[in-house]
Amino acid sequence: MSESSEAFGQSKYQVRFDWGVRGAARIAGGADVVVWVDVIRDAAIPDAAATGLPTGLFERVPADAAVLVAGLVDATATARWILAEQERLGRRAYLAILAAGDADAGFAADDLLGAGAVIDALAALGIDDTSPEAAVAAAAFGGLRRAVRHLTSASASGRAAAAAGVGTGELHAAASLDSSGEARVVRTASQVRGASVS
Repeated sequence: MSESSEAFGQSKYQVRFDWGVRGAARIAGGADVVVWVDVIRDAAIPDAAATGLPTGLFERVPADAAVLVAGLVDATATARWILAEQERLGRRAYLAILAAGDADAGFAADDLLGAGAVIDALAALGIDDTSPEAAVAAAAFGGLRRAVRHLTSASASGRAAAAAGVGTGELHAAASLDSSGEARVVRTASQVRGASVS
């Protein structure tokens, strides 16, 4: 790995942040938990879990990492699950928080806010060794948390979803902070170990 790629990997930090599948290739090395954040998908498929993951993601994350899907609706529940996983590991857990973003443009305001909400919730639980990139995402959420419903529906992603038939109520529901108390776990580390043993 070159010096440049090591810098972009944010490997010295416990909580890392990047965008999309390409970002996973940069920051997921050595991660114990990978969190895929896709806020608008929550409006279209409220119970999305594995179905919300893009092709190629699993090829770019550690084979033994736990994988979760998260959004604004379950940011705190996700952070609590991660804290419990860290306690189970008995050591610091390394985390890769990935905002889904837009396939073409990359940036998506709603996913930045969703990732920031997860990072902010982690910090509230004491998991606060964040990379500068993760800190920026958390600060964006912190400064705009009262406007996340409006920003989600008014963002480019929200307008595109509305044009595709997703209702304003559904978009607002997808941006209802912590409306769910359950983390969406796609894969746990123990499931990976069990599969490799059998």
